[in-house]
Amino acid sequence: MEHDNCADAVIVGAGLTGLSTAYYLKKKGLDVLVIEKGQRPGGVIQTFRQDGFVYEAGPNTGVLSHPEAAELFEDLDGDCRLEIANPEAKRRLIWKSGGWHALPGGPVSALKTPLFSFRDKFGILCEPFRAKGKDPLETVGDMVVRRLGRSYLDYAVDPFISGIYAGDPSRLVTKYALPKLYALEQNYGSFIRGAIRKRSEPKDERIRKASREVFSAEGGLGSLIGALVVQLGAERIWTGVSDASVARAGDQFEVTVQVDGAARKIRTPRVISTIDAAGLPELFPFIDKASFSGILTLEYSAVVQAIAGFKLWKGMKLNAFGGLVPSKEKRDILGVLFTSSFLKNRAPAGGALLSVFLGGYRRPELTRLTDMEIRELVFREISETLEVEDPDPELFRIFRYPRAIPQYGVSSPKRLEAIQDIEEQYPGLYLAGAVRDGIGMADRIRQARLTATEVAASRQT
Repeated sequence: MEHDNCADAVIVGAGLTGLSTAYYLKKKGLDVLVIEKGQRPGGVIQTFRQDGFVYEAGPNTGVLSHPEAAELFEDLDGDCRLEIANPEAKRRLIWKSGGWHALPGGPVSALKTPLFSFRDKFGILCEPFRAKGKDPLETVGDMVVRRLGRSYLDYAVDPFISGIYAGDPSRLVTKYALPKLYALEQNYGSFIRGAIRKRSEPKDERIRKASREVFSAEGGLGSLIGALVVQLGAERIWTGVSDASVARAGDQFEVTVQVDGAARKIRTPRVISTIDAAGLPELFPFIDKASFSGILTLEYSAVVQAIAGFKLWKGMKLNAFGGLVPSKEKRDILGVLFTSSFLKNRAPAGGALLSVFLGGYRRPELTRLTDMEIRELVFREISETLEVEDPDPELFRIFRYPRAIPQYGVSSPKRLEAIQDIEEQYPGLYLAGAVRDGIGMADRIRQARLTATEVAASRQT
């Protein structure tokens, strides 16, 4: 068995979190090895090019919610460039009673919109004076009804949660699923007062990089993965790895894997896991399985993404980020992104590229449909909601994600406590990835940078 003693850290998982962590560790002078069971780096992120279309498997876009995301692109400039979405991406459509309505962007449109009830429109004037919540495990649904009213939950927050988590606001806990919204109420006593105060607070140049703009990478998110691979060096990323297992070896770790039919063993003082919660007990057999019980309660939503590309678009005008469908409307899709409307060069001139999502926490049975059934469902929804008679796209692809998005629910405190206990018991072991700290691309990049800083600091002690 080959034995390699050169790794200062081994990272398990070559998705965005793992590659970004490795990139930052290398910048800090550490020798890093990334191991990945898939045949290529990038995890669910993969960009395809076909017949004039550029489309994504996995996430289509991110939001610049943390400055670290913008700074990563700055660091990679030349290899990969940030693409900010067309301003039309700020316009979101919500389906109600057989038609699309733009989500209000200001007080005048909020008064005119048919999305919210008359009572809730005027009741929102009382929001700044409502008592601050005291339950740290209050769900998103309960919080929104308490502060804004039922119609705001049904026709703003519910579809928003479908678009981000493919989840159920009655099961997601605000403190963990939407921590910035939770902080607005806790720090300022009100969503409205908090938003006003935060806008008026002075911001340094770095904080302004968290602009909340929708972003991708020029040419597709695959170029971000490619740039990180170039920076790391392909030889430091082992793909197609099987039977990965970590053992304790004194005050270090031994990582055993199968690569190209051969057993390899790496000794390292640090192991960083970025994998799904379900894989942790098998990866770390030296840890008592009971220690993972709090982590294994993490639930995931199942999602299907269907890509439809039209070389000549004949439907409604797609001058928006996309359309979201509230669960109250009982349609068979969560929503649709109008990708070619807000990102450059994603479809031939005059054409359109759509990403249609279905399933989610509330409708997992739809993800188990056959490809033909999904195709028929998607075509029907495109026809009925986007005004396309007999859809016949030149491009149609289906991507299935049985464990797509973690759901940060009432078990979150126990999960985070379990992670902390394991890391304290085994110094040098880090449990990262979407099991904590958020699900968005900016969340993943921020976590990677913070983890790399923590790992590098531990090296000095």
